[in-house]
Amino acid sequence: MKELITKEDLIQFGYPKYTSIRIIRQAKQIMVQKGYPFYNNKRLGRVPKMTVESILGCELELEEDSHG
Repeated sequence: MKELITKEDLIQFGYPKYTSIRIIRQAKQIMVQKGYPFYNNKRLGRVPKMTVESILGCELELEEDSHG
């Protein structure tokens, strides 16, 4: 099971590109607030699935793919 989510994963779920970017950015801010300073990096594009699910308010079921 994949535990990290990228912008591309959210786009596959049907979220628009810029909404996906905003969700990832928000998840990174949450992780920094939780005490994980390495998420304060513009190049980092993968965030924990749990954090994204807490933002969206629903569970995400991702299929395994080539960049996992």
